[in-house]
Amino acid sequence: MIPLASIVVPAHDEQAVVGRLLDRLMATACPAELDIIVIANGCTDRTADVARAYGPDVRVVETGIPSKRAALRLGDEHAGAFPRLYVDADVELGTEDVRRLCAALAEPGLLAVAPERRLDLTGRSLAVRWYHAVWTRLPEVQAGLFGRGVLAVTAEGHKRIAALPPVMADDLAVSLALGPEERAVVPAAGVVVRPPRTWRDLVRRRIRVETGTSQLELDEVLAGASARTGLRDLVDMVRAEPGLAPAMVVFLATAVVARLGARRAKRSGDFSTWLRDESSRRN
Repeated sequence: MIPLASIVVPAHDEQAVVGRLLDRLMATACPAELDIIVIANGCTDRTADVARAYGPDVRVVETGIPSKRAALRLGDEHAGAFPRLYVDADVELGTEDVRRLCAALAEPGLLAVAPERRLDLTGRSLAVRWYHAVWTRLPEVQAGLFGRGVLAVTAEGHKRIAALPPVMADDLAVSLALGPEERAVVPAAGVVVRPPRTWRDLVRRRIRVETGTSQLELDEVLAGASARTGLRDLVDMVRAEPGLAPAMVVFLATAVVARLGARRAKRSGDFSTWLRDESSRRN
C-alpha cells in the first residue's frame, strides 16, 4: 500500500511528549496509511524507546547529532512519500488533520500548507495569556505557516524549501519564501500547541524567535521579507478592541525584553543556541 503521506518527526529528548503526538497521529489511521519516521537526535533520554513501542507503523532513526535541521534532512533520506509533513514532537496532530492537509495540497498551485493553530493555555500565567491574546490577532501570525509546529509540502514545495539557507527560524523562512498563492492555512485541520507556562519561560522563547528573525533579515536570499508588525497596526488593534489595552502592555514589554536579550546573540553571530522551553513539555 502506498502511504498517504510521510511524516518526519524530529525529536530531541522528547520522551515526555512524543507518545502523545504518536497517539493522535495513529488514532484512526488505517494500517500502513501513514509513513511515520521519528528522528531521535542527540537524545539522552528514552525518546527512541517510547517511539519504538508503537511497533512497525513507526520507524525510529537515531543520530548522535542534536540538530533539528540535521534531523529533518535525515528524515528526508528515509521518507519515501509525498505529501510530506514535518511535525514537532511537542504538538498534537490527529489522523484526520493529516488527511485534510494532504487533501488541501491537491489544490493546483499550492506548495505548502499548515493547520489552524489551537493554543492550549491551561495552567498558563495571566501574562502568557495576555501576550497570546495580542499575538494571535497579528495578521502575519494568522496567515503565516510559522509557529504551528506542522508543515506539509508537495514534492515541488520540498524542492523549494530544501534550497533555503540553514537558519534558526526555519518555519518562518518557509513562510516568507513562498508567495501567498503558494501557501495556505487549512482551517479544517488543527494542531494543538502548548505555549510556555510563565512569562520568564515565554521571554526565553521570544529571545530565540527574535534572534532567528534577525538572522533571516541578514540573509541575502530572504532580504526584504518580514513578518514583523508595525506599531501603528498595534495601536489600531487597541482602538478597535479597547479591552486589549492591558494585554498590549504585556505584549510590548515582552517584545522589548526579547529584543534586548537577543542583542548579544546577534552581535556575536550566535544563531545556533536554541533556548528551548521545557515548561511546555510538562504534562
